[in-house]
Amino acid sequence: MNAAQEDDATPQAFRTAVDALRSARLRPEIEIDPTRPPQRLAPYSYALEATVLDAEDPADADDAEALADGRLVLLHDPAGHEGWHGTFRLVTLVRAELEPEMAADPLLPDVCWSWLTGALASRGLSYGEPSGTVTRASSHYFGGIGDRPPASQIEIRASWTPRESRGGVPDTAAHLAAWCELLCQVAGLPPVTAGPQSGEGAIVTLPQRRGPRPS
Repeated sequence: MNAAQEDDATPQAFRTAVDALRSARLRPEIEIDPTRPPQRLAPYSYALEATVLDAEDPADADDAEALADGRLVLLHDPAGHEGWHGTFRLVTLVRAELEPEMAADPLLPDVCWSWLTGALASRGLSYGEPSGTVTRASSHYFGGIGDRPPASQIEIRASWTPRESRGGVPDTAAHLAAWCELLCQVAGLPPVTAGPQSGEGAIVTLPQRRGPRPS
C-alpha cells in the first residue's frame, strides 16, 4: 500500500488480503519483497516482486544466479469493477531466459499458460475472468557484441479475479503460493513435496535455464 492507502479509510478487506500476502510462507529459493504498486489501476493496490535464485544454500543468495523473476499486483475496488466481475484482481508478469531448443517448441506458450491455470487448480482456488499473453522472443547479437550466443526469453503476462470468501476477502496467500509455483516452473526448479499449508507444492518443470532477461 502507498502512503495514501495506509490510513483508517483503507477497507478492512484489503488490509486482510495484504496481511495474508505478507505472512505467506514460500520456498527458500524465492526472494520476495514489496515494491511500488501502480497508482491508477484501482483505488487500492499492493505489489510484490520476486526472484527465483539458483542457490543450494539460501545463505549464499547474494552470489546465486537468478533463474526467473516476476511481479504480482493485488488490486482492489470496493465498488466493484465491470471487467473483473469482482472487487479484487491479481495481475502478474513472469519472465525467464530459455534454452534455444526449448524456445523453438511450438507448444511452449500453451504449456506456460497451463502452468498458471494448473497451479491455481491444484490448490482448489476459485477464480474468474482469466486473461493474458505468453510471449517468446529471440535476440541475436552483431558487431561489437557479436560473440554473444543467441538468447531466448519467455514472458507471461496474466490477470484473474480471485473469488472472495463469505467475508469478502480472497485467499491471497494461496494465490501467492500458486503464483510462486508458476515462477518455479518457469525457472526449472526441481519439484518439492510439502504440506498443504506450507505455501509449497509439487511441480513439474522444464530443464533449468540460465537466468532472467536482462533489464
